[in-house]
Amino acid sequence: MKPAQQLTLWFATLLALAACASSTTFTSTWKAPDAQPLDPKGHKVAAVFISTDESSRRVAEDVLVRKLDERGAQGIPSYTLIPTAATSDFESVKRQLAGAGVDGIVVMRVIDQKEKITVRNDAPYFGYPPSYWRFSGYWGYGWGAPYVPSEVSTTTVLNIESLVYSLTRDALVWAGTSRTADPGNVARLVDEVADSAAKEMTKQGLLPKST
Repeated sequence: MKPAQQLTLWFATLLALAACASSTTFTSTWKAPDAQPLDPKGHKVAAVFISTDESSRRVAEDVLVRKLDERGAQGIPSYTLIPTAATSDFESVKRQLAGAGVDGIVVMRVIDQKEKITVRNDAPYFGYPPSYWRFSGYWGYGWGAPYVPSEVSTTTVLNIESLVYSLTRDALVWAGTSRTADPGNVARLVDEVADSAAKEMTKQGLLPKST
């Protein structure tokens, strides 16, 4: 059984959830030509969320690990093996992962954040229609169309990349870029990305259709 093939379903099952994401869509995906769905049970997969915010990293990796465990894999949060301060030493990172018996790695990273501002203003067109010509005419016109403050809403949009690597082959197995609007918090963000990724991987034949 090839490591690259093993890793594919490990990640796929990590992403398999009952619910569908409500605000996440994938804008691009890629899969290795030889990737096939396999049983993840008993295999060790490290979960990595790249962030300098320690609490966000831990929350996200714990969510990923929980999903792995639900599908029978042995998920390992990378923060238990690799402190954030030690992430710059790749050789040490590789030794830690290999020493823990890790076969594959799931990586998520926020690659962009944008604020989308929407302004709604129902104020009438300003001009000087005939009703302005007399006070008696303007009075009713003016009170019939008072100024209404604009309604301003802001939507936060995050772009996320999700990657799967085979540690033994040092090779990329699956990749996807997604967009999530107003994720709320890290845990919800990971859930939504996982949901949408599961749908994408099912379409590509990497994740078996649920029965």
